[in-house]
Amino acid sequence: MTPSPSPSLTDLLHAAVTAVGGAERPGQVSMAQAVAEAIGATRFIDQDDGGGETKGEHAHLLVQAGTGTGKSLGYLVPAIAHGERVVIATATLALQRQLVERDLPRTVDALHPLLRRRPEFAMLKGRSNYLCLHRLHEGVPHEEEDGLFDPFEAAASLPGQATSKLGKDLLRLRDWADETETGDRDDMTPGVSDRAWGQVSVSSRECLGASKCTYGADCFAEAARERAKLSDVIVTNHALLAIDAIEGAPVLPGHEVLIIDEAHELVSRVTGAATGELTPGQVNRAVRRAAKLVNEKAADALQTAAESFERLMELALPGRLEEIPEDLGYALMALRDASRTVISAIGSTRDKSVQDEDAVRKQALASVENVHAVAERIVEGSEYDVVWCERHDRFGASLRVAPMSVSGLLREKLFTERSVVLTSATLKLGGDFNGVGASLGLAPEGMAEKAGANDPTMPRWKGLDVGSPFDYRKQGILYVAQHLAQPGREAGRADMLDELTELVQSAGGRTLGLFSSMRAAQTAAEELRGRLDTPILLQGEETLGELIRTFAADPRTCLFGTLSLWQGVDVPGPSCQLVVMDRIPFPRPDDPLMSARQKAVEEAGGNGFMAVAATHAALLMAQGAGRLVRASGDRGVVAVLDPRLAKARYGSFLRASMPDFWYTTDRNQARRSLAAIDAAAKASE
Repeated sequence: MTPSPSPSLTDLLHAAVTAVGGAERPGQVSMAQAVAEAIGATRFIDQDDGGGETKGEHAHLLVQAGTGTGKSLGYLVPAIAHGERVVIATATLALQRQLVERDLPRTVDALHPLLRRRPEFAMLKGRSNYLCLHRLHEGVPHEEEDGLFDPFEAAASLPGQATSKLGKDLLRLRDWADETETGDRDDMTPGVSDRAWGQVSVSSRECLGASKCTYGADCFAEAARERAKLSDVIVTNHALLAIDAIEGAPVLPGHEVLIIDEAHELVSRVTGAATGELTPGQVNRAVRRAAKLVNEKAADALQTAAESFERLMELALPGRLEEIPEDLGYALMALRDASRTVISAIGSTRDKSVQDEDAVRKQALASVENVHAVAERIVEGSEYDVVWCERHDRFGASLRVAPMSVSGLLREKLFTERSVVLTSATLKLGGDFNGVGASLGLAPEGMAEKAGANDPTMPRWKGLDVGSPFDYRKQGILYVAQHLAQPGREAGRADMLDELTELVQSAGGRTLGLFSSMRAAQTAAEELRGRLDTPILLQGEETLGELIRTFAADPRTCLFGTLSLWQGVDVPGPSCQLVVMDRIPFPRPDDPLMSARQKAVEEAGGNGFMAVAATHAALLMAQGAGRLVRASGDRGVVAVLDPRLAKARYGSFLRASMPDFWYTTDRNQARRSLAAIDAAAKASE
């Protein structure tokens, strides 16, 4: 009997697209073919690495797939068809949910008859995202010095009568624990506060371990790990991927293919995971936790070091510390040495008088180990780290340390063991992939093969832009208000606010206002609320989800806000027909990490402004402009109220990073177009 031929990629993609109720698009087909080629191009060569193993040479792909391309299926179908385990890392909860709850179930069902196998899939997150049964039933280790009480005991003392938000949340958590199958915080609707969740979750450092924990057999986090080990497709987030790469101890199961969606976010997420922080409150908490477990001498030494550090931080000025001041250096060395002693002491003592001593010990160790690690890292003073002080009105001063660049880390940890596909709607900046590629540790496009031949550690890759199904030049206008004065540091630019008012009036509301700072967004909201009858929603006055729902439901409404709105809003239709950017979103001049990175590029002979500041702004502007056209019927205007986009030399680089809208600097043309779009929208309502 002749075996039936294997299904073609075209057949598989058609089946999957049909199953989700979509339509195949040329860009999606091109993407699927390129992904299939990349993940199927792992070549093994006969080269011994000294350990008797064979080296693998992997193919890597960067894919820019515009809004509406259907990129999820563009990578899911070839990845599932390949038959090897694949990890998919995303930046947002919304996409994780879309993959696990909609795209993957339908795709697996559609491909099963053709592939004659049913791939398993699972979601995996960091441990603190799962409810901890030990914490739930045994409570948080008690800290008398904080004046804390057992919140569960207090909430349970008056069943059904808890009056505080915390008490109500904790009672809901107890009820939810009896019915949830996953223990995943994101599966609880409505959610609870961070404070409440902190009472029922632990970090990986605080976890007792399944073998030592009374509730280990029923642990939600361990169950998620086991499901992942048995799955063919694992959906995770950038943060867990970063931890897996940085810490060396594998968190993710072994896999042959890695797909990174929303890849424009990866560098910032990895930087965040590699950033250490030290605050007086954090150090004092470590002192209190350790005091119960170590001898008086060790505890006193840590206490003295903590007091010295706190005094210095009270006087510290915000900004980068290119050299650590002598007195701060001594304080950090004292913290490092005292915490090292305490860590050794905790490991060699047992206090039977402390109830549930293992949990207390793990919590204390986690706190002190973090203090030791950050203090030691700053004292060592690596040339590859940036150290700075921050001051927050509510939380006080903090000392932070972050890597100057994560490109070397990503090149070493990300691209050596598997084929990697990175995709996003915004990967080409200024017309090519080189900016994003450099941040990932990749050689310039077109030079990757040559670089790889000279340096075997340099990954080989190619970039592909599959475009978008939308006709941007017919659906949108990019208007730059070049007649305005160049923005300074002030938030309330009078000419900009006048221009914004006229644009919002012409659009009849329907405006998403993207501001470079929260102060600027607040100033604009207050001003326009006094000038117009149009409802103005402001980020921070309600949860982001509720604001977006209200904005989408009422076309008369405007929504103003800052960073999360530049990337997190998906409102197709007539509610969003004007996207306004108040200024080019360059990093703040006093941003210690960005300015240090810019300086490093300049010292190496490069253009620091273009490599860091302009690339940062281009990425945000591409994302922000992408909020306008979300469906084939959308029409509207992206208005940039910063004349530098039209006049400055770098303006063309920034414009080339945005969707290819029809471009104008004519303010009357912009207002006429908005009025016409508004009239058409009203006629169809």
